[in-house]
Amino acid sequence: MTDFSEPRFDHPPRPLAQRVGAVAWPSFFAAGVATMVFFAFVDPLLLRDLTFPGLPLTRGLGYTLGFFVFWIATASSSLFTWILLRPASRFNRALPPE
Repeated sequence: MTDFSEPRFDHPPRPLAQRVGAVAWPSFFAAGVATMVFFAFVDPLLLRDLTFPGLPLTRGLGYTLGFFVFWIATASSSLFTWILLRPASRFNRALPPE
């Protein structure tokens, strides 16, 4: 009979740097690709004129802001995926005896 009173870890916890890298690196790469594809079709100055015509944004600043917006979006997606893929054995604890 299997004893479920003590949780067993299927692998040891990963170091913080590895966990952060698992979220940051794929999101950085995806943000770079999304930025290239988006700005291949959209001029940042035209986008500025449509959204915030009073702000003195340059084309380079538009590319930079666009990249960071894409990076935040893809990082949140990667983080959510990482949260969903964590092993359940770390969080399922036996109920305390009554």
